[in-house]
Amino acid sequence: MKTCVSSYSFSSFMSKNQKTQAQLIPIAKEMGFDAIEFTDLAVPDGMSEKEYGSFIRSECEKYSIDAAAYTVGADFLNCRDISEEIERICSKIDTAKAMGVSLLRHDATVGYRDERKKYCSFESVLPTLAHGCRAVTEYAEKAGIQTMVENHGFFCQDSDRVERLIGMVNNPNFGWLVDIGNFLCADENPVSAVGKAAAHAKHVHVKDFHVKSGSEFDPGRGFFTSRGGNYLRGAILGQGNVPVYQCLKIIESSGYDGYVSIEFEGIEDNIPAIETGLENLKKMLAAL
Repeated sequence: MKTCVSSYSFSSFMSKNQKTQAQLIPIAKEMGFDAIEFTDLAVPDGMSEKEYGSFIRSECEKYSIDAAAYTVGADFLNCRDISEEIERICSKIDTAKAMGVSLLRHDATVGYRDERKKYCSFESVLPTLAHGCRAVTEYAEKAGIQTMVENHGFFCQDSDRVERLIGMVNNPNFGWLVDIGNFLCADENPVSAVGKAAAHAKHVHVKDFHVKSGSEFDPGRGFFTSRGGNYLRGAILGQGNVPVYQCLKIIESSGYDGYVSIEFEGIEDNIPAIETGLENLKKMLAAL
């Protein structure tokens, strides 16, 4: 497996230092990553998204680092018109092709939001989500790009829900961006969840969290609550409570040999946090 880092991991660094996503490329290379992935491109003035994607491709080639994936937001449930949302995400496929990546991750939905706060079961909306994902992956397949959803966004975060979605889409071009930390947002054990997810993996996020019980007092700054009310805070990879090494063993045993991408969400300074995470990740991969 090869190391990768998400541009999202540098969010605070980019904000403080007025850096663009393209300017992260030599930084990731110098750190020692094999690849970098990009989240929702922030396109500079005077360029189209496809033009910026092409520029990123040329910069990755310049610094001899792979562009692994493009990660974008999507919502087939709460959008105004699902046909328009499908068309919008298909345009991101065109950007991904210009960028030179072979993988695009999009959401299925960020959750169910109804003005009446009406309860909506996952099963009742599964056909709608599958329709959106299927339409996108059929378009992407023609461009030579595989698509995937991530266990992300609370409503579509549980391993059994993502697995049912993949089964209903029923297209080998569509699979799973397995985020080993995000299962905790739905109060699911990462080890058992990764055991289900690994067979469908097209890309992997290695993410760590500090975890506090919801029965305790709110620990304060940097923490958010899981769906069940437990407290989570992004951690430097290898320093939190996610069983990262065990999850990597499961993923490797499934036959996956793609990228494992650090997605850092902690409050620590981005650069030393990511560097430390990469050191720990390399040790874990070497020990597999």
